[in-house]
Amino acid sequence: MNTDNNNTQKDNTNKKNETVPIWNKYALTIKECAEYSNIGENRLRELIRTDGDGFILTIGNKTLIKRQAFEMYMNQRDCV
Repeated sequence: MNTDNNNTQKDNTNKKNETVPIWNKYALTIKECAEYSNIGENRLRELIRTDGDGFILTIGNKTLIKRQAFEMYMNQRDCV
């Protein structure tokens, strides 16, 4: 029995299960942003297409939303 190897595997598994709270993340997926802002995913995609220049981050085919920039954008709006 190699208990050291088992402990290492458990430690790695625990690290994978740790998640960063949404309010501490730099960028959010569309799904996370929808949950965070209570705005639908389709509406967020529309906002990205029309006004997203200031708050989107594109990595390959993946579009992320810069949380703080999005919050500033939303604070300037009365209607979405």
